[in-house]
Amino acid sequence: MSVITERAATATPPPKAPAARRKSLLARSNWRTHIVLIISLVVMIYPLLWLVGASFKPEDQIFSTWDPLPLHGFTLSNYTSGWNATGTSFTVYIANSLVISALVVVGNLLTCSAAAYAFARLDFAGKKFWFGLMLSTLMLPFQATMIPQYAIFYKLGWVNTFLPLIVPYFLAVDAFFIFLMTQFIRGIPRELDEAAEIDGAGHVRVFFSVILPLLRPALITTTVLTFVWTYSDFLRQLVYLSDNSKYTVPLGLNAFVDRTSGSSYGGLFAMSVVTLLPMMAVFLIFQKRLVDGVASSGIKG
Repeated sequence: MSVITERAATATPPPKAPAARRKSLLARSNWRTHIVLIISLVVMIYPLLWLVGASFKPEDQIFSTWDPLPLHGFTLSNYTSGWNATGTSFTVYIANSLVISALVVVGNLLTCSAAAYAFARLDFAGKKFWFGLMLSTLMLPFQATMIPQYAIFYKLGWVNTFLPLIVPYFLAVDAFFIFLMTQFIRGIPRELDEAAEIDGAGHVRVFFSVILPLLRPALITTTVLTFVWTYSDFLRQLVYLSDNSKYTVPLGLNAFVDRTSGSSYGGLFAMSVVTLLPMMAVFLIFQKRLVDGVASSGIKG
């Protein structure tokens, strides 16, 4: 009997750590995680803070101190002088960028959603082939098609106009957003389409009355990403625009650097801060919808 008792005693698992000890270990782990996140946040946000602080510093103090705050002097002269430093008001550049970005957003919303509806709901010959071909264009960089596109737009007389930057997006050329919306539409129950068809609705009415209202998260995601990518685009706008009055914000900053030959950084930093404001405003307004749209689109089968 004693042997059995000894074996049972040795087989008994050791007692668990007290609850207080487990809480202490968890608290330490949380503190380490928070410290790492805070350090990472400081590293990532420091360049932005330095840029904003440098835009308010006198020219001779921008690179003399490492601190982002204008502790030794505060001035608004960088904004007043930089606004017209290129010979054209920076208002023109901002207006051009906003017009192009807004029209590109409209084009993507209309055509990409229509193409996504076709891939998700309609049956046509070669549907899988065309969908795969569309996705393959995601791996094709703009530089690979830049010269053929330029030759086409040159023949059409569109060079040095906004048309090459706007018209293609009314032809559903952005495969990423087509795929995003297709995945979202596939997650919408087909019973809703069938109910509308019983009431006599065709594909056009189903698309506008049933699909588009439910597609709102994906549409907001498309709006934000299209605006940010178009507003900050440099290479495409550099290729097609040559008139200073048609320059956008990225080209305006580039012209600013060329004009000053790198000798006046205060105005450049000030205009860079102004350039960031529209993108930050759009992102802050649609931040929650953007996250929800990407998450819900990703889990739809």
